[in-house]
Amino acid sequence: MPARRKSRQRALQVLYMCDLCGMAAEQALCVFLDHLYYAEREEESGEDIVRDPELDAFMESLATGTAANLASLDALIAEHAEHWRLERMPRVDRCILRMAVYEMRDIGTPPPVVIDEALELARRYTGEEAIPFLNGVLDAIRKSLFPEAAAQSG
Repeated sequence: MPARRKSRQRALQVLYMCDLCGMAAEQALCVFLDHLYYAEREEESGEDIVRDPELDAFMESLATGTAANLASLDALIAEHAEHWRLERMPRVDRCILRMAVYEMRDIGTPPPVVIDEALELARRYTGEEAIPFLNGVLDAIRKSLFPEAAAQSG
């Protein structure tokens, strides 16, 4: 199974495809996995080894779970993204926020890990100016979802 960082990158790509093309998550996942299969096959340096893309349950659960919960995720993000409407946010930033909030709220990954991983995705896929914005929104959401932990940390 791929490392979780790679899974998050792949889930982000699937969610971006959903957002850009208006695809259902399952359809985008199939397209992505087909592309991944051919990309990995080409990397085999011409060998005729045929293999399916590695099953990545974490990536699939992130992508499909985020897509299935868009309304509640968007409401939570909109509540904490001061002076920013969701439709005005850059597409990648919006996808990173949605996925991070889903992982924090519904999968149960510790919030500091989720926020750190979201910022790493931002460093790779969006501009440096987005990092403080994403950090601020995710931290505000963390505090609203886990008020007891926020009170203990100061």
